Amino acid sequence: MAIKRGMTQPNPVIAIADLVLSRGDRRVLDGLSLSVAAGEVYALLGGNGAGKSTTLSALLGFLRPDAGRLAVAGVDPVADADAARARIAYLPENVALYEQLTARENIAYFTALTGAEPAAGTIDAALDAAGLQPEARDRRVAGYSKGMRQKVAIALAVLRDVPVLLLDEPTTGLDPRATADFNALVGTLKARGTAILMVTHDLLGAADCADRIGFLAAGRIVEEVRPADGIDVRALHRRYGDAAAA
Repeated sequence: MAIKRGMTQPNPVIAIADLVLSRGDRRVLDGLSLSVAAGEVYALLGGNGAGKSTTLSALLGFLRPDAGRLAVAGVDPVADADAARARIAYLPENVALYEQLTARENIAYFTALTGAEPAAGTIDAALDAAGLQPEARDRRVAGYSKGMRQKVAIALAVLRDVPVLLLDEPTTGLDPRATADFNALVGTLKARGTAILMVTHDLLGAADCADRIGFLAAGRIVEEVRPADGIDVRALHRRYGDAAAA
């Protein structure tokens, strides 16, 4: 069943209501409403400039809305950005890692910044879940492909025991096997109770792992579907594919 606005979830971990946000003289978000419950994956689709990354930046407290409300695990990122970010693991589209360090060293360093010191076995378990081959883990990241870098970032997200995971084009650069590993990992995080919001251009990929898919246009959700209810992916792709690829 299609829904014409972001559907409200009971006790949402991620909550956005009537959000308006401008950048310069352009209104990027214009009454955006969506929510994500614990253990749920919400995929936000839209074309370039539709406001997908702007939505993530607002949740991270990097942008101040003109109007509306948003909360991350009960914290308003506008009022207390640091507290909101402490509840979020974020996987950007372009992963920034230290080139001279190995995968294990990057993970140890970034987790140390949060005050955590995971054991080597815990790091390896996260890299196993992310699908990075053991023989690559002690090589410098400078020689990694984009997909390998993405796997290191996914492992970092796994190690963050936080209620919210934000994903920006998470399967970019991943081959089909790595994408399948990623989908399995998303299932593991869902079972852990993580609320996951992913922005993507990939309708087919979203249909594989998301509980709900929202289509963003003109700064708001114009349609929302549940893959589990049975959806016509081809019809949706015809309706939104050209805009997403624009």
